[in-house]
Amino acid sequence: MINTKEMLAMAIENGASDVHINAGMPPIMRINTELIIMDLPEINNDEVGQMILGMLGDDRFKKFLEKRDWDFSAMIDDGSRFRVNSHFQKETFALSFRAISNRIPDIDSLHLPEVVKELTDLPRGLVVVTGHTGSGKSTTLASMIDVINSKYRKRIITLEDPVEYMMENKSCMIEQREIGSDATSFASGLRHALRQDPDIILVGEMRDLETTSSTITAAETGHLVLSTLHTINASQTVERIIDIYPASQQNQIRAMLSNTLQAVLSQTLFRRVDSPGMVPCTEILLCTSAVRNCIRENRIYEIPNIIETSRRLGMQTMDFSIQQNYMKGYLDREEAIVRSSNPGKMEKLLPPTPQGVLQTQS
Repeated sequence: MINTKEMLAMAIENGASDVHINAGMPPIMRINTELIIMDLPEINNDEVGQMILGMLGDDRFKKFLEKRDWDFSAMIDDGSRFRVNSHFQKETFALSFRAISNRIPDIDSLHLPEVVKELTDLPRGLVVVTGHTGSGKSTTLASMIDVINSKYRKRIITLEDPVEYMMENKSCMIEQREIGSDATSFASGLRHALRQDPDIILVGEMRDLETTSSTITAAETGHLVLSTLHTINASQTVERIIDIYPASQQNQIRAMLSNTLQAVLSQTLFRRVDSPGMVPCTEILLCTSAVRNCIRENRIYEIPNIIETSRRLGMQTMDFSIQQNYMKGYLDREEAIVRSSNPGKMEKLLPPTPQGVLQTQS
């Protein structure tokens, strides 16, 4: 039987971001977006089950069998940590591991726009970081918290499922709570956190009505709240938040959201062609008075145009970010074209080879 810790250590040594285990196959790791079969034997269903049992223990394993899905964290002997999801597929056990860096990256190393760092100076309101799974949302949020931790004396409470980056107290007092062990749910943890004198709250995900409602209330009552959603752009993010609510409450939530939302950062990762690794492309919405009016009056369809015409304020569309990163020599031209919102237009905009950084237009 494969030793779980040795397998994960092998993945870390090879620079893998993920490891996936299905019964009847060898383990597979992802390195710079590509799936690679590990030099290990096939794992049968009983062996996968024993792996899960060994990591969860008897009590949590029984709950996993009932719920059929379980998120948790794991650590190997060298201190490397992983976010883990155990689940079923074709009535057999399966595992997915996501490697978590032991060190929170410096925000300047993430190739994010400068305005992202400026968001850490906000005294209150809601900042939402969005993107598909594996787009770097947790890393961006952890880096933002680390900036705050170095600059201010604040009390920060995080609610995570599971806890990913381990944060050390610098200037701030930080409490990290894992859903399932330290709090029963995001909504419950958030309700109690509001009674514990926080300045800043990180909510791992606004995944349901109760959590979303509590998150917006926290932002409305004078806290800076950071959270995530699985949406691909700013306007879709605003629509998703509003659509979580029943139709009878949507006018009210538009008014609340227009007052509390400060920014939406949507990001996706691209494989770098100039060096090993990944680089984010980002869409940024800052809530100016024009944006707030659009939210309040249900004119969400106007938000993309506001972003396009407000670059001087720090806003940018995803396609503009893709253009910039291509011109810096980071991206493959074909991938940049295919993953843009308008491939035909992008193909005309991008020269065959990068010719220097694009100039930001007003």
